[in-house]
Formats: sequence, C-alpha cells, structure tokens
Amino acid sequence: MAVFAVRTARGPNWDPALGIRQQPGWAEHARFADGLVEAGVVVLGGPVGSDSEEDIALLMVEAAGEAEVRAVFAEDPWTTAGVFRIKSIWPWTIWLDGR
Repeated sequence: MAVFAVRTARGPNWDPALGIRQQPGWAEHARFADGLVEAGVVVLGGPVGSDSEEDIALLMVEAAGEAEVRAVFAEDPWTTAGVFRIKSIWPWTIWLDGR
C-alpha cells in the first residue's frame, strides 16, 4: 500500500461562523472518518494551523493510488454536502516511523 499526505480545505458550504465540530453533518462525517481509521485507510489525521484560512486538516492515508484516495473521500458526508474538499494529495515516502 502506498502512503499519501492528504490536505482538506473548506468547501462552498463551510460556515465560517461555526467551529469545526459545529459544522453541518459533523456527526456523520466523524462516524465516516472513524470507519476509515478502523479500516486502516486513515493512519493519522487532524486539524492543522495554516497561513490559509481555507485549510482544515492533514491526513496520512494508505491506499493503492491517488484515484483510490479520491474515491474514498468522495463518499465522505462532508464531501457530498460541500462542507469540505480535498485540497491536495501528495505521495509520501515514510523514512521515519515511531509508531
């Protein structure tokens, strides 16, 4: 399995007046994300500080390829609702791993 760094960003339906856990569909998104962790797809993930207000999170994802990453996240309730989107997918060669 290949490893990817996936950055997510605000979608058109992100409400800037609300915190991340108050966004519409948070519970459904969280259940979906927990399922990806249980399935071994998402290894690490969480919100990041950034110079860009649109950035939300950085995830370490294991998948066969970029197309699989996109297919998995296309099913996320936040993607289908337009709350967030994939900003970038980078192949990631892991040299150091203290897990």
